[in-house]
Amino acid sequence: MERRKFLTGTALAGAGTAAALATPAIAQGREKLVMVTAWGRGLAGVFDAAQRIADNVNAMSDGTLEIEVKAQGELVSGLPAVFDAVTSGQADMYHAADYYYIGQHPAFAFFTTVPFGMVPTEMHNWYYQMGGHELHLELGEEFGLVPFLGGNTGPQAGGWFRKEIKSAADFNGLKFRMPGLGGKALGKLGASVQTLPGSEVYQALASGAIDGTEWIGPWADEKAGFQEITKFFYTSGFHEPGAALTVATNADRFNSLSPAHQKIIEIAAGECEQWSLSQFLANNSLALKRLVDGGVKALEFPDDVWDAFGAAAKEVLEENMDDPLYKKTYESMQASMKLSNEWNTLSSVAFTRQRTRVLGS
Repeated sequence: MERRKFLTGTALAGAGTAAALATPAIAQGREKLVMVTAWGRGLAGVFDAAQRIADNVNAMSDGTLEIEVKAQGELVSGLPAVFDAVTSGQADMYHAADYYYIGQHPAFAFFTTVPFGMVPTEMHNWYYQMGGHELHLELGEEFGLVPFLGGNTGPQAGGWFRKEIKSAADFNGLKFRMPGLGGKALGKLGASVQTLPGSEVYQALASGAIDGTEWIGPWADEKAGFQEITKFFYTSGFHEPGAALTVATNADRFNSLSPAHQKIIEIAAGECEQWSLSQFLANNSLALKRLVDGGVKALEFPDDVWDAFGAAAKEVLEENMDDPLYKKTYESMQASMKLSNEWNTLSSVAFTRQRTRVLGS
């Protein structure tokens, strides 16, 4: 696809062209965007993030830029349809996890999360300070999109299982819901991996269509009701150490907006990235206590299972190195993560270890 130059010179080339394209908005003093989402209406945390971006855009623009949020199934159904609706112009923007779209390009994984990848602070450092956003824009340009991060779940749990996982062999033949490159890694262990919209996961687990699922973490998982089906819950997963969400706008539509409206979308997305992360972190500990009090077993995978995860993840991450943009994005992420980790280990990790030792908290 021919690359689009939509970031430099967002004003249209000529006043006549701009007037012709923007006449309805100028006449009415308003713009309206339709946002489709990967989330069922009210789905804890993730739908909240989509709605917050819309509400903040509406407020900051004083009503001159309105975003109408369409939940999963209200305008389009299925995860691929969300992406396709925006690239085709059927809808103006989407809110989703970009790793749902690794079938369109494997580099989309990096802008949500990858196995053994970045925790949220490392993601923010890479995205906002070390070239990550520029790479996201370059990838979006291939598909006629202008993307921004717009939410973060924090570290995700290992998931819900019908039985305890005692060795990597227990994944062989297991029907498990896990999207992204984490799902591909589980496939290396023999799992039958499925990608389902969040709104369909409970029923699939309840009916036995899947043997287990990861979703997000204690708070969102409790809201989804998985504890009603199984009591085996693994609190730490290899697959999503800090899952970011994306709001992406059709590039032609984005370029038709005024620079002020473009900036409002960018700022609203960035604010939601921080707000969403704090929402999940604030709710997870209390939710986990309720789950355990209700009979859920909070477990950790054995070390040999983690070793198997690591070997499978390394194999998956290296599979697409023949794609130049994937390779460039992977190397950029790794360099940034290494740099962040060097200081983080000597500062905050050392501090929290000592704080726990000295104060017990």
